[in-house]
Amino acid sequence: MSVTRRFAIVPAAGGGTRAGVALPKQYHQILGKPILAHTLDRLAGALALDGVLVALAPDDVRYAGAIGPRPGVEPLPCGGTTRARTVTNAMAVLASRCGPDDWILVHDAARPCVPVESLRRLVEAVGNDPVGGLLAMPVADTLKRGDGDAEPRVARTEGRERLWQAQTPQMFRHGVLARAYAAPDAADATDDAQAVERLAARGGCRMPRLVPGSRANLKITWPEDFALAAAILAAQARERA
Repeated sequence: MSVTRRFAIVPAAGGGTRAGVALPKQYHQILGKPILAHTLDRLAGALALDGVLVALAPDDVRYAGAIGPRPGVEPLPCGGTTRARTVTNAMAVLASRCGPDDWILVHDAARPCVPVESLRRLVEAVGNDPVGGLLAMPVADTLKRGDGDAEPRVARTEGRERLWQAQTPQMFRHGVLARAYAAPDAADATDDAQAVERLAARGGCRMPRLVPGSRANLKITWPEDFALAAAILAAQARERA
């Protein structure tokens, strides 16, 4: 019987312009080291992985100095113009290394606070699933749809029943994810689950599983998120001490 392996892809090719910092946000330092370093440390400390591919922009000149060599971590200058293209390019590198039942975890570089417990819960929950799934949280806030004007007003309140806010990692069988990203309609997918959902809608697989995540799994997007992420990481470090 063949052994099922687990690989991780960390898309790190974006500029993060909404974060309001001079350099790509994955290289911005919090608690003394780059966000990307925190993210890679968290994955390595929580999961047994057969390899981690960090998908960088082709013109990235910061990784070597900011992150440096790490066991089992392979930087790849394969980033594209969108997240979907970046993941597709990284998947092409893995094509010769993976069997269809191997697992691919895709995790945002800007999610350094994902709890160890959430990572392990995802792996346990989908470990025998034929497709895979993602960490997510049920939507708690009231949702308003804007009217689209430059100075928007509320168009209506949207129901939040059965709505979940997607997080990462998102973990799928290599064969499923490869077929999902090979489809033309995957080009504008905003996450891996959406690409798989479109494959499922065509009858290519079942829909992804939703696995409860954590409010601590912040995606650093806005300037105020840096301080919040630092506070979460510091609190997590105290809990482990």
